[in-house]
Amino acid sequence: MGFSSIINIIWSILMQLFLLMSTSSSLHLGGNETDRQSLLVFKAKIVNDPLGILSSWNESLHFCQWQGIVCGRRHQRVTVLDLQSSRLYGQLSPHIGNLSFLRNLNLQNNSFNNIIPQEISRLFQQLLLENNSFSGDIPFNLSRCSNLQILRIARNHLVGKIPIEIGSLSKLQVLKLTKTNLSGEIPASLGNLSFLQVLDVKENNLRGGIPNSLGQLKRLTYLSLGENYLNGTIPPCIYNLSSITLISVLLNELHGTLPPGLGHTIFPNLQQFYFRSNQFSGSIPNSISNASNLSHFEISITEFTGKVPSLARLSNLYLLGLADNNLGNDEEGDLDFISSLVNCTKLTLFDVRGNNFGGVLPESISNLSTELNQMVIGRNRIRGRIPIGIGNLINLEVVASEGNLLTGTIPSSIGKLKRLDSLDLKENKLSGTIPSSIGNLTSLTRLILE
Repeated sequence: MGFSSIINIIWSILMQLFLLMSTSSSLHLGGNETDRQSLLVFKAKIVNDPLGILSSWNESLHFCQWQGIVCGRRHQRVTVLDLQSSRLYGQLSPHIGNLSFLRNLNLQNNSFNNIIPQEISRLFQQLLLENNSFSGDIPFNLSRCSNLQILRIARNHLVGKIPIEIGSLSKLQVLKLTKTNLSGEIPASLGNLSFLQVLDVKENNLRGGIPNSLGQLKRLTYLSLGENYLNGTIPPCIYNLSSITLISVLLNELHGTLPPGLGHTIFPNLQQFYFRSNQFSGSIPNSISNASNLSHFEISITEFTGKVPSLARLSNLYLLGLADNNLGNDEEGDLDFISSLVNCTKLTLFDVRGNNFGGVLPESISNLSTELNQMVIGRNRIRGRIPIGIGNLINLEVVASEGNLLTGTIPSSIGKLKRLDSLDLKENKLSGTIPSSIGNLTSLTRLILE
Protein backbone atom coordinates (compact mmCIF):
# COMPACT_ATOMS: atom_id res chain seq x y z
CA MET A 1 0.00 0.00 0.00
CA GLY A 2 1.44 3.37 -1.06
CA PHE A 3 2.06 6.31 1.23
CA SER A 4 -0.67 8.35 -0.46
CA SER A 5 -3.23 5.56 0.10
CA ILE A 6 -2.41 5.48 3.81
CA ILE A 7 -2.82 9.27 3.99
CA ASN A 8 -6.25 9.01 2.30
CA ILE A 9 -7.40 6.32 4.75
CA ILE A 10 -6.27 8.37 7.77
CA TRP A 11 -7.96 11.45 6.33
CA SER A 12 -11.20 9.51 5.79
CA ILE A 13 -11.15 8.25 9.38
CA LEU A 14 -10.53 11.75 10.73
CA MET A 15 -13.43 13.15 8.69
CA GLN A 16 -15.78 10.47 10.02
CA LEU A 17 -14.72 11.23 13.58
CA PHE A 18 -15.25 14.94 12.94
CA LEU A 19 -18.73 14.34 11.56
CA LEU A 20 -19.59 12.08 14.50
CA MET A 21 -18.42 14.67 17.02
CA SER A 22 -20.32 17.41 15.18
CA THR A 23 -23.51 15.36 15.24
CA SER A 24 -23.06 14.60 18.94
CA SER A 25 -22.45 18.26 19.70
CA SER A 26 -25.53 19.25 17.73
CA LEU A 27 -27.67 16.77 19.61
CA HIS A 28 -26.19 17.99 22.88
CA LEU A 29 -27.02 21.59 22.10
CA GLY A 30 -30.50 20.57 20.96
CA GLY A 31 -31.11 18.83 24.26
CA ASN A 32 -29.93 21.90 26.14
CA GLU A 33 -32.28 24.11 24.13
CA THR A 34 -35.18 21.73 24.82
CA ASP A 35 -34.50 22.02 28.55
CA ARG A 36 -34.27 25.81 28.40
CA GLN A 37 -37.50 26.18 26.43
CA SER A 38 -39.32 23.73 28.71
CA LEU A 39 -38.29 25.71 31.79
CA LEU A 40 -39.48 28.96 30.19
CA VAL A 41 -42.87 27.39 29.45
CA PHE A 42 -42.93 26.16 33.07
CA LYS A 43 -42.28 29.75 34.21
CA ALA A 44 -45.03 31.09 31.93
CA LYS A 45 -47.59 28.96 33.77
CA ILE A 46 -46.72 30.64 37.09
CA VAL A 47 -49.10 33.56 37.59
CA ASN A 48 -47.80 34.72 40.97
CA ASP A 49 -44.23 34.62 42.29
CA PRO A 50 -44.30 36.91 45.36
CA LEU A 51 -40.77 36.03 46.46
CA GLY A 52 -39.29 36.63 43.00
CA ILE A 53 -37.88 33.13 42.94
CA LEU A 54 -38.01 32.94 39.14
CA SER A 55 -36.45 36.36 38.52
CA SER A 56 -33.13 34.67 37.73
CA TRP A 57 -34.80 32.68 34.93
CA ASN A 58 -33.72 35.00 32.12
CA GLU A 59 -31.31 35.24 29.20
CA SER A 60 -28.49 36.78 31.24
CA LEU A 61 -27.74 33.43 32.89
CA HIS A 62 -27.37 29.90 31.60
CA PHE A 63 -30.41 27.93 32.76
CA CYS A 64 -28.17 25.68 34.88
CA GLN A 65 -27.57 28.76 37.05
CA TRP A 66 -31.25 29.58 37.51
CA GLN A 67 -32.55 29.31 41.05
CA GLY A 68 -33.88 25.87 41.90
CA ILE A 69 -32.09 24.16 39.01
CA VAL A 70 -29.37 21.54 39.25
CA CYS A 71 -27.72 20.23 36.08
CA GLY A 72 -25.59 17.19 35.47
CA ARG A 73 -21.90 17.97 35.01
CA ARG A 74 -21.43 15.86 31.92
CA HIS A 75 -24.36 16.87 29.72
CA GLN A 76 -25.44 20.16 31.33
CA ARG A 77 -29.03 18.90 31.38
CA VAL A 78 -31.56 19.54 34.14
CA THR A 79 -31.51 16.74 36.73
CA VAL A 80 -33.20 18.50 39.69
CA LEU A 81 -35.97 21.09 39.79
CA ASP A 82 -36.46 22.13 43.41
CA LEU A 83 -38.81 25.04 44.12
CA GLN A 84 -40.28 23.86 47.39
CA SER A 85 -41.80 26.43 49.79
CA SER A 86 -41.53 29.24 47.22
CA ARG A 87 -45.16 30.46 47.46
CA LEU A 88 -45.62 29.94 43.73
CA TYR A 89 -49.15 30.03 42.32
CA GLY A 90 -50.05 28.58 38.95
CA GLN A 91 -50.24 25.35 36.97
CA LEU A 92 -47.70 22.64 36.25
CA SER A 93 -46.86 22.72 32.55
CA PRO A 94 -46.98 19.44 30.59
CA HIS A 95 -43.64 20.51 29.11
CA ILE A 96 -42.09 19.28 32.35
CA GLY A 97 -42.07 15.93 30.58
CA ASN A 98 -39.53 17.24 28.04
CA LEU A 99 -36.84 17.47 30.73
CA SER A 100 -35.62 14.03 29.78
CA PHE A 101 -32.74 13.99 32.31
CA LEU A 102 -34.91 15.11 35.24
CA ARG A 103 -34.51 12.88 38.29
CA ASN A 104 -36.05 14.87 41.14
CA LEU A 105 -39.01 17.25 41.01
CA ASN A 106 -39.81 19.02 44.28
CA LEU A 107 -42.69 21.52 44.27
CA GLN A 108 -43.88 20.91 47.84
CA ASN A 109 -45.56 23.67 49.85
CA ASN A 110 -46.71 25.92 47.03
CA SER A 111 -50.09 26.72 45.45
CA PHE A 112 -50.02 24.76 42.20
CA ASN A 113 -53.52 23.93 40.98
CA ASN A 114 -55.31 22.14 38.14
CA ILE A 115 -54.34 18.59 37.21
CA ILE A 116 -51.06 16.74 37.50
CA PRO A 117 -50.13 16.33 33.81
CA GLN A 118 -49.74 12.82 32.39
CA GLU A 119 -46.34 13.86 31.02
CA ILE A 120 -45.00 13.62 34.56
CA SER A 121 -44.66 9.91 33.86
CA ARG A 122 -41.24 10.47 32.25
CA LEU A 123 -39.76 11.40 35.61
CA PHE A 124 -37.27 9.31 37.58
CA GLN A 125 -36.55 8.78 41.29
CA GLN A 126 -38.43 11.50 43.23
CA LEU A 127 -41.77 13.24 42.71
CA LEU A 128 -42.66 15.61 45.55
CA LEU A 129 -45.89 17.58 45.08
CA GLU A 130 -47.09 17.60 48.68
CA ASN A 131 -49.20 20.45 50.08
CA ASN A 132 -50.51 22.15 46.94
CA SER A 133 -53.96 22.44 45.33
CA PHE A 134 -53.71 19.91 42.52
CA SER A 135 -57.03 18.41 41.42
CA GLY A 136 -58.16 15.52 39.25
CA ASP A 137 -56.89 11.94 39.35
CA ILE A 138 -53.47 10.58 40.13
CA PRO A 139 -51.98 9.90 36.66
CA PHE A 140 -52.26 6.15 36.08
CA ASN A 141 -49.23 6.14 33.80
CA LEU A 142 -46.94 6.97 36.71
CA SER A 143 -46.22 3.25 36.41
CA ARG A 144 -43.84 4.17 33.57
CA CYS A 145 -41.52 5.82 36.12
CA SER A 146 -39.78 2.52 36.66
CA ASN A 147 -37.02 4.05 38.81
CA LEU A 148 -39.30 6.14 41.02
CA GLN A 149 -38.26 5.86 44.66
CA ILE A 150 -40.27 8.58 46.42
CA LEU A 151 -43.85 9.59 45.55
CA ARG A 152 -45.34 12.26 47.80
CA ILE A 153 -48.50 14.02 46.62
CA ALA A 154 -50.21 14.37 50.01
CA ARG A 155 -52.47 17.29 50.97
CA ASN A 156 -53.95 18.16 47.60
CA HIS A 157 -57.49 18.14 46.21
CA LEU A 158 -57.34 14.97 44.15
CA VAL A 159 -60.22 12.61 43.47
CA GLY A 160 -60.66 9.03 42.36
CA LYS A 161 -58.88 5.90 43.47
CA ILE A 162 -55.32 4.89 44.16
CA PRO A 163 -54.23 3.55 40.73
CA ILE A 164 -53.47 -0.15 40.83
CA GLU A 165 -50.61 0.64 38.42
CA ILE A 166 -48.63 2.13 41.31
CA GLY A 167 -48.02 -1.46 42.36
CA SER A 168 -45.63 -1.86 39.42
CA LEU A 169 -43.17 0.78 40.75
CA SER A 170 -40.75 -1.89 41.85
CA LYS A 171 -38.20 0.53 43.35
CA LEU A 172 -40.65 2.67 45.32
CA GLN A 173 -39.59 3.29 48.92
CA VAL A 174 -41.98 6.05 50.05
CA LEU A 175 -45.66 6.41 49.09
CA LYS A 176 -47.41 9.31 50.79
CA LEU A 177 -50.99 10.11 49.73
CA THR A 178 -52.26 11.75 52.93
CA LYS A 179 -55.39 13.92 52.81
CA THR A 180 -56.04 13.85 49.08
CA ASN A 181 -59.77 12.93 49.02
CA LEU A 182 -59.05 9.50 47.55
CA SER A 183 -61.82 6.91 47.56
CA GLY A 184 -62.22 3.23 46.78
CA GLU A 185 -60.15 0.46 48.33
CA ILE A 186 -56.47 0.09 49.06
CA PRO A 187 -55.28 -1.82 45.97
CA ALA A 188 -53.81 -5.24 46.66
CA SER A 189 -51.12 -4.44 44.08
CA LEU A 190 -49.32 -2.30 46.68
CA GLY A 191 -48.14 -5.58 48.16
CA ASN A 192 -45.77 -5.89 45.18
CA LEU A 193 -43.70 -2.90 46.34
CA SER A 194 -40.98 -4.99 47.94
CA PHE A 195 -38.74 -1.97 48.70
CA LEU A 196 -41.51 0.09 50.31
CA GLN A 197 -40.61 1.55 53.71
CA VAL A 198 -43.33 4.20 54.17
CA LEU A 199 -47.01 3.77 53.28
CA ASP A 200 -49.14 6.73 54.35
CA VAL A 201 -52.73 7.02 53.08
CA LYS A 202 -54.37 8.57 56.16
CA GLU A 203 -57.17 11.16 56.02
CA ASN A 204 -58.91 9.97 52.86
CA ASN A 205 -62.22 8.26 52.07
CA LEU A 206 -60.85 4.75 51.61
CA ARG A 207 -63.19 1.85 52.29
CA GLY A 208 -63.11 -1.91 52.46
CA GLY A 209 -60.62 -4.07 54.28
CA ILE A 210 -56.87 -3.93 54.70
CA PRO A 211 -55.50 -6.20 51.94
CA ASN A 212 -53.54 -9.29 53.03
CA SER A 213 -50.93 -8.44 50.42
CA LEU A 214 -49.55 -5.65 52.63
CA GLY A 215 -48.09 -8.42 54.75
CA GLN A 216 -45.53 -8.94 51.97
CA LEU A 217 -43.90 -5.55 52.61
CA LYS A 218 -41.02 -6.86 54.72
CA ARG A 219 -39.12 -3.54 54.66
CA LEU A 220 -42.11 -1.49 55.86
CA THR A 221 -41.36 0.68 58.90
CA TYR A 222 -44.22 3.21 58.73
CA LEU A 223 -47.83 2.14 58.10
CA SER A 224 -50.44 4.88 58.43
CA LEU A 225 -54.02 4.03 57.41
CA GLY A 226 -55.90 6.25 59.88
CA GLU A 227 -58.94 8.48 59.38
CA ASN A 228 -60.62 6.48 56.63
CA TYR A 229 -63.61 4.11 56.56
CA LEU A 230 -61.73 0.82 56.65
CA ASN A 231 -63.52 -2.15 58.17
CA GLY A 232 -62.94 -5.76 59.11
CA THR A 233 -59.93 -6.98 61.07
CA ILE A 234 -56.22 -6.38 60.71
CA PRO A 235 -54.84 -9.30 58.68
CA PRO A 236 -52.64 -11.52 60.89
CA CYS A 237 -49.80 -11.25 58.36
CA ILE A 238 -49.48 -7.53 59.14
CA TYR A 239 -48.30 -8.47 62.62
CA ASN A 240 -45.38 -10.35 61.03
CA LEU A 241 -43.82 -7.10 59.74
CA SER A 242 -40.98 -6.98 62.22
CA SER A 243 -39.55 -3.67 60.89
CA ILE A 244 -42.64 -1.64 61.84
CA THR A 245 -41.87 1.36 64.05
CA LEU A 246 -45.19 3.17 63.53
CA ILE A 247 -48.62 1.70 62.88
CA SER A 248 -51.73 3.87 62.81
CA VAL A 249 -55.28 2.75 62.03
CA LEU A 250 -57.08 5.31 64.18
CA LEU A 251 -60.57 6.59 63.30
CA ASN A 252 -61.73 3.65 61.20
CA GLU A 253 -64.31 0.88 61.68
CA LEU A 254 -61.95 -1.97 62.49
CA HIS A 255 -62.47 -4.64 65.12
CA GLY A 256 -60.63 -7.58 66.65
CA THR A 257 -58.17 -8.07 69.50
CA LEU A 258 -54.52 -7.29 70.07
CA PRO A 259 -52.29 -10.33 69.59
CA PRO A 260 -50.21 -11.84 72.43
CA GLY A 261 -46.59 -10.88 71.95
CA LEU A 262 -47.33 -7.30 70.88
CA GLY A 263 -44.18 -5.26 71.44
CA HIS A 264 -42.06 -8.37 71.94
CA THR A 265 -42.16 -10.96 69.16
CA ILE A 266 -44.73 -8.84 67.31
CA PHE A 267 -43.50 -5.39 66.27
CA PRO A 268 -40.30 -5.64 68.35
CA ASN A 269 -39.17 -2.22 67.07
CA LEU A 270 -42.47 -0.48 67.82
CA GLN A 271 -42.30 3.22 68.66
CA GLN A 272 -45.77 4.60 67.89
CA PHE A 273 -49.06 2.70 68.14
CA TYR A 274 -52.36 4.43 67.26
CA PHE A 275 -55.54 2.30 67.38
CA ARG A 276 -57.89 4.99 68.73
CA SER A 277 -61.56 5.23 67.69
CA ASN A 278 -62.32 1.74 66.42
CA GLN A 279 -64.16 -1.27 67.82
CA PHE A 280 -61.20 -3.25 69.12
CA SER A 281 -61.85 -5.33 72.23
CA GLY A 282 -60.15 -7.72 74.63
CA SER A 283 -57.27 -6.92 76.94
CA ILE A 284 -54.00 -5.08 76.59
CA PRO A 285 -51.30 -7.78 76.20
CA ASN A 286 -48.78 -7.98 79.06
CA SER A 287 -46.06 -8.18 76.40
CA ILE A 288 -46.47 -4.49 75.62
CA SER A 289 -44.13 -3.84 78.54
CA ASN A 290 -41.29 -5.24 76.40
CA ALA A 291 -41.66 -2.50 73.78
CA SER A 292 -38.77 -0.50 75.22
CA ASN A 293 -38.76 1.97 72.30
CA LEU A 294 -42.47 2.77 72.57
CA SER A 295 -43.15 6.52 72.80
CA HIS A 296 -46.85 6.81 71.82
CA PHE A 297 -49.51 4.30 72.88
CA GLU A 298 -53.00 5.53 71.91
CA ILE A 299 -55.98 3.16 72.16
CA SER A 300 -58.68 5.58 73.35
CA ILE A 301 -62.35 5.29 72.33
CA THR A 302 -62.34 1.55 71.74
CA GLU A 303 -63.72 -1.36 73.79
CA PHE A 304 -60.73 -2.75 75.66
CA THR A 305 -61.35 -4.39 79.03
CA GLY A 306 -59.41 -5.76 82.01
CA LYS A 307 -56.46 -4.38 83.92
CA VAL A 308 -53.62 -2.34 82.48
CA PRO A 309 -50.34 -4.30 82.72
CA SER A 310 -47.14 -2.94 84.19
CA LEU A 311 -45.49 -0.37 81.92
CA ALA A 312 -42.29 -0.06 83.94
CA ARG A 313 -39.95 -0.85 81.02
CA LEU A 314 -41.36 1.85 78.76
CA SER A 315 -38.74 4.44 79.65
CA ASN A 316 -39.33 6.31 76.36
CA LEU A 317 -43.09 6.64 76.80
CA TYR A 318 -44.29 10.13 75.90
CA LEU A 319 -48.05 9.70 75.44
CA LEU A 320 -50.38 7.19 77.10
CA GLY A 321 -53.97 7.39 75.83
CA LEU A 322 -56.40 4.85 77.33
CA ALA A 323 -59.51 7.04 77.48
CA ASP A 324 -63.10 5.88 76.91
CA ASN A 325 -62.71 2.11 77.14
CA ASN A 326 -63.99 -0.41 79.67
CA LEU A 327 -60.68 -0.82 81.48
CA GLY A 328 -60.67 -1.55 85.21
CA ASN A 329 -63.10 -3.50 87.39
CA ASP A 330 -64.12 -0.79 89.90
CA GLU A 331 -61.93 -2.34 92.54
CA GLU A 332 -58.75 -1.75 94.51
CA GLY A 333 -55.64 -2.31 92.47
CA ASP A 334 -57.08 -1.03 89.19
CA LEU A 335 -54.59 1.84 89.24
CA ASP A 336 -51.52 -0.13 90.29
CA PHE A 337 -50.03 0.41 86.84
CA ILE A 338 -49.56 4.11 87.72
CA SER A 339 -46.72 3.13 90.05
CA SER A 340 -44.97 1.44 87.11
CA LEU A 341 -45.04 4.75 85.21
CA VAL A 342 -42.57 6.31 87.63
CA ASN A 343 -39.80 5.02 85.33
CA CYS A 344 -41.32 6.85 82.33
CA THR A 345 -39.38 10.07 82.74
CA LYS A 346 -40.49 11.47 79.37
CA LEU A 347 -44.24 11.06 79.96
CA THR A 348 -46.11 14.19 78.87
CA LEU A 349 -49.75 13.14 78.45
CA PHE A 350 -51.62 10.70 80.72
CA ASP A 351 -55.27 10.20 79.74
CA VAL A 352 -57.38 7.43 81.33
CA ARG A 353 -60.76 9.19 81.55
CA GLY A 354 -64.03 7.42 80.86
CA ASN A 355 -63.16 3.93 82.12
CA ASN A 356 -64.12 1.80 85.10
CA PHE A 357 -61.03 2.36 87.24
CA GLY A 358 -61.75 2.03 90.94
CA GLY A 359 -59.68 2.21 94.10
CA VAL A 360 -57.77 5.16 95.49
CA LEU A 361 -55.46 7.40 93.55
CA PRO A 362 -52.01 6.06 94.51
CA GLU A 363 -49.49 8.37 96.15
CA SER A 364 -47.05 7.33 93.42
CA ILE A 365 -48.83 9.69 91.05
CA SER A 366 -46.78 12.41 92.75
CA ASN A 367 -43.61 10.74 91.44
CA LEU A 368 -44.57 10.77 87.78
CA SER A 369 -42.42 12.64 85.30
CA THR A 370 -42.06 16.36 85.94
CA GLU A 371 -42.49 16.64 82.15
CA LEU A 372 -46.17 15.68 82.57
CA ASN A 373 -48.33 18.28 80.85
CA GLN A 374 -51.83 16.76 81.07
CA MET A 375 -53.28 14.45 83.72
CA VAL A 376 -56.79 13.44 82.70
CA ILE A 377 -58.47 10.88 84.99
CA GLY A 378 -62.14 11.98 84.95
CA ARG A 379 -65.30 9.85 84.69
CA ASN A 380 -64.04 6.80 86.57
CA ARG A 381 -64.77 5.40 90.06
CA ILE A 382 -61.65 6.70 91.75
CA ARG A 383 -61.94 7.19 95.52
CA GLY A 384 -59.87 8.73 98.29
CA ARG A 385 -58.00 12.00 98.57
CA ILE A 386 -56.04 13.99 96.02
CA PRO A 387 -52.37 13.25 96.90
CA ILE A 388 -50.55 16.23 98.41
CA GLY A 389 -47.55 15.43 96.22
CA ILE A 390 -49.44 16.54 93.10
CA GLY A 391 -47.62 19.84 93.59
CA ASN A 392 -44.42 18.09 92.44
CA LEU A 393 -45.71 17.91 88.86
CA ILE A 394 -44.64 21.47 88.12
CA ASN A 395 -45.28 21.40 84.36
CA LEU A 396 -48.93 20.38 84.54
CA GLU A 397 -51.21 22.56 82.43
CA VAL A 398 -54.36 20.41 82.59
CA VAL A 399 -55.75 18.51 85.58
CA ALA A 400 -59.14 16.89 84.92
CA SER A 401 -60.63 14.61 87.55
CA GLU A 402 -64.32 15.29 87.13
CA GLY A 403 -67.00 12.68 87.80
CA ASN A 404 -65.14 10.55 90.35
CA LEU A 405 -65.65 9.80 94.05
CA LEU A 406 -62.80 11.88 95.46
CA THR A 407 -63.16 13.05 99.07
CA GLY A 408 -61.35 15.36 101.44
CA THR A 409 -60.05 18.82 100.65
CA ILE A 410 -58.25 20.31 97.68
CA PRO A 411 -54.58 20.24 98.77
CA SER A 412 -52.92 23.63 99.05
CA SER A 413 -49.91 22.19 97.19
CA ILE A 414 -51.91 22.62 94.01
CA GLY A 415 -50.82 26.26 94.15
CA LYS A 416 -47.32 25.18 93.09
CA LEU A 417 -48.54 24.36 89.57
CA LYS A 418 -47.61 27.71 88.08
CA ARG A 419 -48.35 26.59 84.50
CA LEU A 420 -51.81 25.22 85.25
CA ASP A 421 -54.35 26.43 82.70
CA SER A 422 -57.36 24.19 83.49
CA LEU A 423 -58.46 22.60 86.77
CA ASP A 424 -61.66 20.55 86.63
CA LEU A 425 -62.77 18.79 89.84
CA LYS A 426 -66.54 18.91 89.41
CA GLU A 427 -68.91 16.08 90.44
CA ASN A 428 -66.83 14.59 93.26
CA LYS A 429 -67.32 14.54 97.06
CA LEU A 430 -64.74 17.13 97.97
CA SER A 431 -65.33 19.33 101.01
CA GLY A 432 -63.73 22.05 103.09
CA THR A 433 -62.51 25.40 101.83
CA ILE A 434 -60.96 26.39 98.53
CA PRO A 435 -57.25 26.85 99.31
CA SER A 436 -56.00 30.42 98.98
CA SER A 437 -52.93 29.07 97.13
CA ILE A 438 -55.10 28.77 94.03
CA GLY A 439 -54.62 32.52 93.78
CA ASN A 440 -51.00 31.81 92.83
CA LEU A 441 -52.07 30.11 89.59
CA THR A 442 -51.67 33.12 87.35
CA SER A 443 -51.99 31.04 84.18
CA LEU A 444 -55.34 29.53 85.19
CA THR A 445 -58.19 30.18 82.74
CA ARG A 446 -60.64 27.38 83.73
CA LEU A 447 -61.60 26.54 87.31
CA ILE A 448 -64.54 24.14 87.62
CA LEU A 449 -65.63 23.05 91.09
CA GLU A 450 -69.39 22.58 90.70
